Amino acid sequence: MDTLSRMRAFVDVVDAEGFSAAARKGGKSKALLSKYVRELEDELGALLLNRTTRQLSLTEAGHTYFARAIELLRDMEDLADTVRQSSGDVRGRIKLSAPRTYADAPIGQSLIDFAKANPDITLDINLDDRFVDLVEEGFDLAIRITKLSDSSLIAKRLAPFRVVLCASPELIALHGTPSTPQELTHLPCIVDTNGRYRQNWPFLDENGETINVPVTGRIEVNSPLTARAAALSGLGFAILPDFIADPEISAGTLVPLLEKNSPEGAGIYAIYPHRRYLPAKVRVLVDYLARWLKENYPAA
Repeated sequence: MDTLSRMRAFVDVVDAEGFSAAARKGGKSKALLSKYVRELEDELGALLLNRTTRQLSLTEAGHTYFARAIELLRDMEDLADTVRQSSGDVRGRIKLSAPRTYADAPIGQSLIDFAKANPDITLDINLDDRFVDLVEEGFDLAIRITKLSDSSLIAKRLAPFRVVLCASPELIALHGTPSTPQELTHLPCIVDTNGRYRQNWPFLDENGETINVPVTGRIEVNSPLTARAAALSGLGFAILPDFIADPEISAGTLVPLLEKNSPEGAGIYAIYPHRRYLPAKVRVLVDYLARWLKENYPAA
């Protein structure tokens, strides 16, 4: 048994937060993984993991070894990717973080279509609306819908993105069409608590300056899909991502409002850590998503 295999076993156990979970995920027995990690500790002359019947935690030496081991294993994978790319053979596992808003919307089909088109690439998709630490948590790539400001990461803009104020025809018939953003303060609104601005909605005033309008309503929910359902039911005005609102706008079930006051859009980005070069498998995914969104997402 070589050191590299023991290192991989150790990283798999830490990443899965346990021997049993790592065994299920990697198709190796719990006993074999335990043996590899124990041999690695013997080789290093240091305890890497604190083991109890209920939990597992890294020792100080384990933290140090784990951080460097991830880098070394990635370098090995990147080297293999480079060789495979030169021969037209791209394969491997991509650990991807994406917001639920992206995955649950129609554009989430892009990930499924990529998996179908690339049978030699395994997608480990983690849906989480927080901004994960790509390096610390071992992600190869993240999809983010935002205005990018973190210069410590490398980013490729996959598509533009905007938010849309909209309401059902029934609600507009009841309350009228607002002529200024400030009128929304006195109208029923649906608040997406998962959004960046929550109860302070951004708009552009008549001078093109950004203003924040405080809003309230009977529905507060951390899901733009549920916010859309509430808007369709006439429960309030809503700000929705364009890729969620546009199908209903096209169908006439939602009406766009105050379009001249819409704030400048952000973007849908592919984000990855600084590396000496981008692994071929990740580059293939990024290029595929950019093409898919251009062909299937009207705003792209």
